[in-house]
Amino acid sequence: MKSQKAPLLIIMSLLVLSGCHSGASLEKLENQINEEFGKVQGIFAVAFKDHSTETVLFINEHESFHAASTMKTPVLIEVYKQASEGRFTLTDSIEMNNTFKSIVDGSLYSLKAEDDSEKELYNITGKKRTISDLVYDMIIVSSNLATNIIIELVGADNVTQTMRDLGAPDIQVLRGVEDIKAFELGMSNTTTAYDLMVIFERMAKGETVSTEASEAMINILLDQKFNKIIPAKLPDEVRVAHKTGAITGVHHDSGIVFLPDGRNYVLVLLSKEVANTDAGTSAQANVSRYIYDFITH
Repeated sequence: MKSQKAPLLIIMSLLVLSGCHSGASLEKLENQINEEFGKVQGIFAVAFKDHSTETVLFINEHESFHAASTMKTPVLIEVYKQASEGRFTLTDSIEMNNTFKSIVDGSLYSLKAEDDSEKELYNITGKKRTISDLVYDMIIVSSNLATNIIIELVGADNVTQTMRDLGAPDIQVLRGVEDIKAFELGMSNTTTAYDLMVIFERMAKGETVSTEASEAMINILLDQKFNKIIPAKLPDEVRVAHKTGAITGVHHDSGIVFLPDGRNYVLVLLSKEVANTDAGTSAQANVSRYIYDFITH
């Protein structure tokens, strides 16, 4: 959405399928979100679903966004899928390397520790780490090096196909991280708020790979170390299994919110073309709180 000084670029669709929330209260929530995002120059998307009432709220849910590190959740799902098929076990070890092939022409590139949110793995190239350890680092501290090693293991095409099988038609995982040649040609991983909602809903219902695998993935996501959006303004007793993503002008969060009373809901908040990152992040955190208040009150 653009600032209030410019026309609002917002397309909103709301649907209440059942439950105790009145149309008036949902309309109030819509107005709160509209006003909050209207304060910030940028484009935002929201996909929210309350599993206890089937209430949903969508804003720009099919708008395409650079996926940033939200693509690591689809990669996580693919790892557990291939493990369930017997291609490897999560306790298998992989040699650490920092040389990868561009999807453009096969030329080699490497990652830099200073550009990564996790740096210790760069000190153990040539040594081995278990798949489970790499996956954990890929999610909770968003390690790009771990991500690229895991994508080499499972294959980006396989990740995308599994997303299709789960009912997410627009998530596209083309490559690993920092493939600059691909980036310059516009060959980037993309997502929509709707698609991320779909895969987290399937996970919440125990339908990604298996109930056991879904629970294992949720337990990893609950350990997320970057908590500036969805959990930021929620009570401490609320747990959030989520994955963030950020590049210049882009800040995302997506996951499952677990309430103390046993209920849960899925929330996806995406942004792009954000002029002021801190203001955009704060607005998204406020929206997360508005939705929490809507659910609990």
